[in-house]
Amino acid sequence: MSKFSTRFLIISMTLAVCLITSNFFVPRLWKIPFFDLQLSGAVLIFPVSYILNDCLTEVYGYRKARLVIWLAFALSLFTAIMSDVVRALPAPIDPAAHQIASSFNGLFHMVPITTAASLIAFLLGSHVNAWVMSCMKVSSKGRGFGWRAIISSLAGELADSIVFYPIVFAAILPATQILKLAALQISVKVLYEIIILPVTTLIVNSLKKKEKLDTFDEGISYNPFKIADV
Repeated sequence: MSKFSTRFLIISMTLAVCLITSNFFVPRLWKIPFFDLQLSGAVLIFPVSYILNDCLTEVYGYRKARLVIWLAFALSLFTAIMSDVVRALPAPIDPAAHQIASSFNGLFHMVPITTAASLIAFLLGSHVNAWVMSCMKVSSKGRGFGWRAIISSLAGELADSIVFYPIVFAAILPATQILKLAALQISVKVLYEIIILPVTTLIVNSLKKKEKLDTFDEGISYNPFKIADV
């Protein structure tokens, strides 16, 4: 893909937005009705980033997916830094504005922590997801997109959760609760992907047809740091 692609741009931007916004939702835990289980608010949006990762890798290849992963990383890091800078600004004069500032600081005080954990976990999980998806596509000669998407997402989510949840919730929840939360999040996210798979498949097939592209990553480097190799 040497020419500019609007579709590639839209998918890339959407993936970055999913990562950034999910960092705001992570601390908000919610209890599943009728069960003694809880989930993070990020479960509503974060799985979309893995679905988009699958679409990018399947259509455009691992190297372009790697570029988008690093771009999303950089934008999320910028958001976290700026939220910390804004929180450190002097308090306002007006009492009403002071209350708003306190609410703002309360909302964003965990963003740097969740973003730090998320960035490490996202880099690991997304690269694992893209790598598994790419390798399986080559070995299967492009067959079985559905099960390749599920297996790659499961691998990515496992790598992501092993890093993310212990960092974010170590000081808040006991180890058993963290383990239960991570296992539940992985299960829900993979179930999410299975349910949405017909839509994902439709999008991938449409992209391949409109872009006239179906990339096979044969003989490429899977080094996650070779960002310029696109």
